[in-house]
Amino acid sequence: MAVPARDASDGRPADGGPAVRIGSPTGKWILLATVLGSSMALLDSTVVNVALPTIGRDLDASLAALQWTVNGYMLSLAGLILLGGSLGDRFGRRKIFVLGVMWFAAASLLCGLAPNVDVLIAARVLQGVGGALLTPGSLAIIQASFHPDDRSRAIGLWSGFGGVGAAVGPFLGGWLVDGPGWRWVFLLNIPVALVCAPVALRHVPESMGAGFKATATGAGTGTGAGTGTGTEGAHRGFDVLGAVLGALSLALVTYALIEARGGSPLVPIAAVAGVGAGVAFVYVERRRPDPMMPLDIFASRQFTAVNLVTLCVYAAFGGFFFLTALQLQVVAGYSALQAGTALLPTTVLMLLFSARSGELSQRIGPRIPLTVGPLLCAAGMLLMLRVGKDASYVADVLPALLVMGLGMVTLVAPLTATVLASVDTGRAGLASGINNAAARAAGLVAVAALPLLTGMGPEAYRSADAFDAAFRRAMPLCAGVLVVGAVLAFTTVRRPAPGCLRPECRRHGSLTAPPLEPERSRGVLGTPGPRSAGPSSTDPAS
Repeated sequence: MAVPARDASDGRPADGGPAVRIGSPTGKWILLATVLGSSMALLDSTVVNVALPTIGRDLDASLAALQWTVNGYMLSLAGLILLGGSLGDRFGRRKIFVLGVMWFAAASLLCGLAPNVDVLIAARVLQGVGGALLTPGSLAIIQASFHPDDRSRAIGLWSGFGGVGAAVGPFLGGWLVDGPGWRWVFLLNIPVALVCAPVALRHVPESMGAGFKATATGAGTGTGAGTGTGTEGAHRGFDVLGAVLGALSLALVTYALIEARGGSPLVPIAAVAGVGAGVAFVYVERRRPDPMMPLDIFASRQFTAVNLVTLCVYAAFGGFFFLTALQLQVVAGYSALQAGTALLPTTVLMLLFSARSGELSQRIGPRIPLTVGPLLCAAGMLLMLRVGKDASYVADVLPALLVMGLGMVTLVAPLTATVLASVDTGRAGLASGINNAAARAAGLVAVAALPLLTGMGPEAYRSADAFDAAFRRAMPLCAGVLVVGAVLAFTTVRRPAPGCLRPECRRHGSLTAPPLEPERSRGVLGTPGPRSAGPSSTDPAS
């Protein structure tokens, strides 16, 4: 039975379509729920770095254990984020979002109560699973709930508030570590979840992907066009085998890189098995009629090229922010609060200027920004070589982070725009999800590999001299990877065709991955098209 038409001003769907207005009470509640949920996942991908030295001392953890504390979260998040979008499309986006929020809160409680580092690592893996459930769902809910005239503004607000959360994260994390203790970095998620979940259940409309039926419950009513990020409408499958193989490949390769310094006989076995799982993943995705990651999307040379640039850029970023948080505390003698505050300029620059950078890229094309941006970031990383014992923030740290921030501002928005412009409109969310997962995978591999490549011992973070020596070897490596990315961009990226798809997340501040973009049925940002009857629309409630 179809949902009766209602006046759009009350925030309910009209004729089964998405008609929530951004100024209505329901619209404000939806924004609150989605911002709170996505901010939890975003914060825990960055804030933990500041707490690592204290966690290591408190739990008597080795450097490898600290690597796993970071990578356990990134591993499950990167490996399962595409599957998370598919789950929302099949079982209901609100349902999976709320499940992700509560799962994340339960894992955060386990992190905060962890008696040893092994329990902490396991809890971080579980946190990543929750993040993979709620992250794509938050954007998909906005896309499926709001009236087309308000959708771009709603996505902009969601992205902007998320960026503010990313900016505040390291500062808040440092304050918590130096004050109540590092466990509160995780426990803080619990009250946020206890606000987010009831708001979502009471005020967020339920929606499903094309081909699935949504049943209205409570305030949730079926919504119209727009599918979740990482989906491809009715043609997107529930590819559990692909997700498992992808995550397994990442896990085995990560294990081999982190544990290689210990000389375990399992390391070569894990490395070979990881490569084998990767090959099996490609085989499965090629053969399945409904793959999680359709390989034909890489037939676009531009899409393949920009994802190679993404791998280079975010591998360098992942290694940089992991090591810099330690360098500032272990070597320069900063407190956790000082280290967290020191990193603020990079995120603030992203928030202030990312939208303008995207506009500039629309005028001059993406090749120059995607070439100059990584080179600026490489210069910023080389300037970090000046940061040693008793380093001055103003003279040594700030210039490096300002240059780094300017480089990120220059490249991130054009990177997202180029990803979207390289695929058909109906695959916007899928392309964005793949690019986001690639960035997170690159970061976790870098965190696993850099200590091995720079000769860090298991106790390196306990010695200022040992860590400083390894840091000085790591920064040129990260800069070199960025230079490779710049060369790839200059030689392979071309100006998109006029009138191609443009990003809706114009303002953002994430340092670990490019912003997610929703599925769409229109070609130009800010110009709503008619409701699609094809794969990227959503079935009305019945």
